Amino acid sequence: MLNLRILPPRALLRLRTPLLSPNFQKQPRPWFTSTSTTAHHIASPAPSQPPPKSWIEHTPEKVRPYLYLARVDKPIGTLLLYYPCAWSITLASSALHFPITTPLTYLTLFGIGAFVMRGAGCTINDMWDRNLDKGVERTKTRPMANGEVTVPQAVGFLGLQLSAGLAVLTQLNWYSILLGATSLSVVAIYPFMKRITYWPQSVLGLAFNWGALLGWSAVAGSVNWAVCLPLYAGGIAWTLVYDTIYAHQDKTDDVNMGIRSTALLFGEHSRSILSALSATSIGLIGTAGYMADTLLTGVVGLPFYVGLGVGAVQLAKVLRQTDFDDRASCWKGFVGCGWSGFWIWMGAVGNYFYLMS
Repeated sequence: MLNLRILPPRALLRLRTPLLSPNFQKQPRPWFTSTSTTAHHIASPAPSQPPPKSWIEHTPEKVRPYLYLARVDKPIGTLLLYYPCAWSITLASSALHFPITTPLTYLTLFGIGAFVMRGAGCTINDMWDRNLDKGVERTKTRPMANGEVTVPQAVGFLGLQLSAGLAVLTQLNWYSILLGATSLSVVAIYPFMKRITYWPQSVLGLAFNWGALLGWSAVAGSVNWAVCLPLYAGGIAWTLVYDTIYAHQDKTDDVNMGIRSTALLFGEHSRSILSALSATSIGLIGTAGYMADTLLTGVVGLPFYVGLGVGAVQLAKVLRQTDFDDRASCWKGFVGCGWSGFWIWMGAVGNYFYLMS
């Protein structure tokens, strides 16, 4: 047996220091996180099964890496970007009594825009994170991390994506064009935030819910802040919920790579904090619906609140069932949060037909 009493202090120090990775030692302790989120105590998410073959594998070989780069095979990201746009467009159309051709036109335009700009956001993210992604199990096979797409190639692809996004944006009024253009700065800085703050999810929320402002201005010509501000804030709280669940997939790798997230910040308190954020989100979105109805129509539309209630139940179900230490469960919970956004939109659609009848 080793007699530790005869070892000099430096030898004892060498025995202890490998327990923490160098990157983790440099990070300050999150203000809210208990000791369970240190490298000693973070539960490693259960390894996920190899993903099934994507339909992208059947596309031309030269195109394949770019489709993966834009996450074309994972439409949930596009939907999460689209739903705040759809909420706003539908609420504005019903409050202002526009014929159905108006919401259909803008829902189509914003659907195309969400698809294009979500892909552009992924390209920007992967350009920033190509070296970090190499050290994360879930992301090490991304096209820029594994070298299939070079930085110059990604820049060229991003140019095409932004050009397509601009083509959609120019179909809107000038107020909306300028408002939409201002969101690009938030999109560009988001990937950097995970290096300096435990709140990168809040910055993502600012970017991903810009459509709550833009959708209304596209329909009405300008933003009605009494409606759109609570809708935007509610969307940000919703983003904090789903993207914290998403971040729990990588928390062990994130510690080792020096990446920060609300998943690490909240730690074992994630379920209770996300429950509070979910309630906040539902309350704020409900306030937006109430303001749209009472200020502009004088009638409170019940269908919107039915959809909102179903969305709230969906979020509660996700938070009750998600195992934050299991990658597959976190992914399922992340996708499940998208369904809450869908039901809120269906409530707004029902409200439109109710108020227009």
